[in-house]
Amino acid sequence: MTLQADLAAERTIAAERAGRKIVVEIKSFIGQSHTQDFKLALGQYNLYLGLLELTAPDRKLYLAISHKIYDKYFRQKAVQMIAERFQLAMIIVNLETEEIVQWIR
Repeated sequence: MTLQADLAAERTIAAERAGRKIVVEIKSFIGQSHTQDFKLALGQYNLYLGLLELTAPDRKLYLAISHKIYDKYFRQKAVQMIAERFQLAMIIVNLETEEIVQWIR
């Protein structure tokens, strides 16, 4: 099975953090509904997680999102509960400064 990015602004990249290999799924959340965007992102995240377990079990998967989306949407209690339930590992990025502001899990 081959997976490819669905949008130019959203992609999957391989990288390294503290000597550990990681895969980062970048999501923009620019659709009309953040809930719909989250549903799609969570589905892709779980699909990639399953495939990584089979093909690259040494890699850790992260979902990268902007700090504005995190503050606006991901801090809602229901969204936090879902993210915890699925053990969603995230990288929160300040797009203006192009800096990682938080690693979650």
